Amino acid sequence: MADAIVLIDDLFFQAKLQQTAKLTGVTVETVATGEQLVKSAAASPAALIIVDLNARHGAVEAVETLGKSGEQGNPRRVIAFLSHVQVDLAERARKAGCQEVMPRSMFTQNLAAILRGAKS
Repeated sequence: MADAIVLIDDLFFQAKLQQTAKLTGVTVETVATGEQLVKSAAASPAALIIVDLNARHGAVEAVETLGKSGEQGNPRRVIAFLSHVQVDLAERARKAGCQEVMPRSMFTQNLAAILRGAKS
């Protein structure tokens, strides 16, 4: 069972994320679409959900679906990242239920600590 589910369709960044997860001892399941994220979240007790809001296939819509299905009340952490200039998208993600929305640079800088949080 994965500690974290990650919606990401950038293969280069996915490789970096998986390497960091390996180094921190965190197991991750990666999905490429919002639809896959919703299905995986329903089937998994993973403590952490990470969403690349710039993924091309339904990222913010998946967060909204999780929020509507009661995911907001779920104790698992939902973190999203995006380009720092996408203020409206960040606000939409917060309203949908993301506890944290951060610029990609900040997410990358804190990736190891974020992943370790899936274990605690």
